[in-house]
Amino acid sequence: MPLGQRVLARGIIFIDLAIAQIAALGVILAQFLGIDEQSAMVQVAAAAAALSGAALLNWTDRRWPDYQEPLIGTLFVLAATGGLLLLANNPQGGEHLKDLLVGQILWVSYAQLLPVAVLSMIMIGVLWWQRERMAGWMFYGLFALAVMASVQLVGVYLVFASLIVPALATVGMTGRARLVAGYLIGALGYASGLALSAVFDLPSGALIVWTLCAAAVLAQCVPHIRRSHPAQHQKPSF
Repeated sequence: MPLGQRVLARGIIFIDLAIAQIAALGVILAQFLGIDEQSAMVQVAAAAAALSGAALLNWTDRRWPDYQEPLIGTLFVLAATGGLLLLANNPQGGEHLKDLLVGQILWVSYAQLLPVAVLSMIMIGVLWWQRERMAGWMFYGLFALAVMASVQLVGVYLVFASLIVPALATVGMTGRARLVAGYLIGALGYASGLALSAVFDLPSGALIVWTLCAAAVLAQCVPHIRRSHPAQHQKPSF
């Protein structure tokens, strides 16, 4: 949620989608080279790919700041198609790609969650400590680590939705109220998505993306959230 707020403030909405796809490319490349998918080297490959993408975007942000958004989109397309090329001759390529895009959230173990939880707490601490100086390499590097830690657990699409949708739904709010509202939207989206996926036997990650968006829309019925939205303060032009 805090990282999603910073992404919206900087106007580079699709950076999380691009970094997530680059981290996924690192996983695919590791498997292409014959590394076991349960090996720690897969995590190293994902981290190296995500940090490399972050370093490149940090460089383009300083060199061509006016064109950062299209450059992010181009990098996303390159990473996505690169993964398709690496999986082209893999008989299980379609299943691997599906797992990376929508995740296997129901099958995540406590052993997988523990290091992600520790990393998340460290990153939240850094965000709070450096909240006034979060720019440049620090922003891109921290963002890459956050996305890399999540993409193999919940998939590329859910990483994007989890970061952006709650932040977008509360865009007019400030301070602790915005954080609380964003986390409540996220909790409602995840809980309802998991419940519905169990009832209808549908892919959990994909369904949670939809329920997150539904929770964000539903949140606009709350007067405090609705009144704070910038769209409520814009005068219609005729």
